[in-house]
Amino acid sequence: MPAETFEFQVEARQLLQMMIHSIYSNKDVFLRELISNSSDALDKLRLETLRDDTLKADSSDLHIAVEADKEQRTLTVRDNGIGMSHDEVVQLIGTIANSGTATFLMELKEAKDSATSEELIGQFGVGFYSSFMVADEVTLLTRRAGESQGTRWTSSGEGTYTVESVDDAPQGTSVTLRLKPEDAEDQLFDYTSPWKLREIVKRYSDFITWPIRMAAATAGEDGAAPEIETVNSMKALWARSKNSVTDEEYSELYKHISHDWTDPLETIRMQAEGTFEYQALLFLPSHAPQDLFMQGHKRGVQLYVKRVFIMDDCEALMPTYLRFVKGVVDAQDLSLNVSREILQQDRQIELMRRRLVKKVLSTVKDMMSAAPEKYGTLWKEFGRVLKEGLLQDFENQDTILEISSFASTQDEEGLTTLRSYVERMKEGQEQIFYMTGESRAAMESSPHMEAFRAKGFEVLLLTDPVDEVWVQSVPAFDGKQLQSIAKGEVDLDTDEEKKQVEAEREKQQQDYAGLLTWMTEQLGENVKEVRLSSRLTVSPACIVSDTHDATPALENMYRAMGQEVPHIKRILELNPSHPLISGLKKAHAQQGDGAEAGTELAEAAELVHGLALLSDGGELSDPSRFSRLMADRLERTL
Repeated sequence: MPAETFEFQVEARQLLQMMIHSIYSNKDVFLRELISNSSDALDKLRLETLRDDTLKADSSDLHIAVEADKEQRTLTVRDNGIGMSHDEVVQLIGTIANSGTATFLMELKEAKDSATSEELIGQFGVGFYSSFMVADEVTLLTRRAGESQGTRWTSSGEGTYTVESVDDAPQGTSVTLRLKPEDAEDQLFDYTSPWKLREIVKRYSDFITWPIRMAAATAGEDGAAPEIETVNSMKALWARSKNSVTDEEYSELYKHISHDWTDPLETIRMQAEGTFEYQALLFLPSHAPQDLFMQGHKRGVQLYVKRVFIMDDCEALMPTYLRFVKGVVDAQDLSLNVSREILQQDRQIELMRRRLVKKVLSTVKDMMSAAPEKYGTLWKEFGRVLKEGLLQDFENQDTILEISSFASTQDEEGLTTLRSYVERMKEGQEQIFYMTGESRAAMESSPHMEAFRAKGFEVLLLTDPVDEVWVQSVPAFDGKQLQSIAKGEVDLDTDEEKKQVEAEREKQQQDYAGLLTWMTEQLGENVKEVRLSSRLTVSPACIVSDTHDATPALENMYRAMGQEVPHIKRILELNPSHPLISGLKKAHAQQGDGAEAGTELAEAAELVHGLALLSDGGELSDPSRFSRLMADRLERTL
């Protein structure tokens, strides 16, 4: 088949130029990326040969070779791993559009510094294209294990690339770079130098579990070709003693398995001995990936059995609410050909999962006191995800509550824990008060907050969508009930205060009885009940939910997910101290429930309900009618 020439898409061409000229502050990382890709290919071949006895592939000497030619100024990174088919080359290598989208390009342009740019590169997985920083031309030659025909992909990184079929390609993949001239000012080093290549391999890829082979740095005797040497130690970091591993080595392993470009926030080591032995090396990232809340986000840690790679993203070892945790788990007693389906049912895997989860949560808890800045970073990046565990992991629900932080009226900028809230509770207070909403500003200006602010009660301000759900299933913390300030009846008075206002409230109930009954009838299609409020001090009215009813925001969430939710009527509370409400009572007393009073008073009641609905962030059923009624009322006052 003759070579086919394709054009890069506009976004892909722009992305390539940015990567070549302006993104990387350290160009050495191109070799790390190529070696990492080769390591993945070898892992995949080992796994395929375990699962498929009929696969005709040579797996007798799996390795990575780094070959430099000083005269031709070329550098080749070669592996004899799984390789790629022609279609896979076109899909995975032939276009950047799969990994570098327009969104990525936009964020890349907005990045202010190289560190931020490298962060984005790692998140979108386009490390292969870092080759163009150091090469004028890149040629990829590959043949998938078990297939007879190979594929060659070539590009100079400008506007086009070519793809052609090759008959004599070896199994695996080789990437050959025609190197640019050395330029020390641009940090473009001599990447044909054996010393430089060894330095990069030792710094970034020493832990790779496959041998990385290079020609010896010195020529053999009598001008013979130099011997081929393995230049990486191949020592699994999780199998080495803690004192023998540096933070830099941990960081490089993390970057290798996560495709992230920043150092991890925290490293967690575990070793279990006895009836079921395993070792684990887990990492808490320092920032959330772009696709953390997307459906296709990969989660789980890598699973090894006796140092043999088994699978990426082993979901059975980590729950979805800890999907940001990366790392390696190496078990001693599992079968090498274990499948994902078997793992879901395996008792030992379930035991490992429970222990791993408890270790991660206890590490976060320790960070709260020992490293509050680290904890603050973790909660900012992953707090929304961790709170999903309150709905999924009832065994660890108390621990998750302990490590959670929330905005509060007690502090305008900082966050507070439930433990700190309980310690600050007023004498006699038996409930933890909270409110859910879209923003802090909206909640702080809500009518529901008035009495709590006046009496000095602290209220937690919950703004994440998941908050609407978990508060329904978590009844209490440390024996204190969680109470929404927008639900049910509110009673903030002390026993002494109740005695002082009891007579006044009874009189108000008698005075407003007629108005409340009439308004309940008038607004019956929209409200369950109209009653007097003890939570309002300034606003004329507010909308509240019954104690066990779903909030409007929760109703909308369920509907957005395609679930049928019956409309729930809510309660309209009136402030008897407000002139508008007392005036409404007076007008009703004068005009009664007769037909002639119907239009004027009914419209006024409708406006009061509409105002309360708007102040609560709700939606009017007929906005144009509300506007017309409001305009008419304003006109009469001028």
